[in-house]
Amino acid sequence: MNIGQAASASGVSAKMIRYYESIGLIPKTVRTESGYRVYSHHDVHTLRFIRRARDLGFSVEQIADLVSLWRDRERASKDVKAIALDHVHVLERKIRELQEMALTLKHLADHCHGDSRPHCPILEELASEDPLPVHVKTDAKFGALGKA
Repeated sequence: MNIGQAASASGVSAKMIRYYESIGLIPKTVRTESGYRVYSHHDVHTLRFIRRARDLGFSVEQIADLVSLWRDRERASKDVKAIALDHVHVLERKIRELQEMALTLKHLADHCHGDSRPHCPILEELASEDPLPVHVKTDAKFGALGKA
């Protein structure tokens, strides 16, 4: 199948397929005499694997490691688990950071009158050279959420 068909079948854009090929995430494909790429069902399966890994937020480097482990029938599942758990820790840190940002913005918005006057604590805080105010807020469901 051609690159358009492979893109449609895998859910990965033709541009990303070319990129993945250029960085070695997928092997160089066979080309026709006229230079068109030809993809097999195995290539599409690999592209789907990559798309699913990207959907879970894995980096290109992590995906390369996962693809390598996926292809290695002698792999140890602990190696795959280690990559997944490392990624979970990164995601959890990002979640905490996003929660802190949301709480900080909510705190600033709560102190803004939101009227026709020019005074705005949100803009004042953004323009400040001081660090953002830190308030620890606790939620029974999530525990300590961070800045408010």
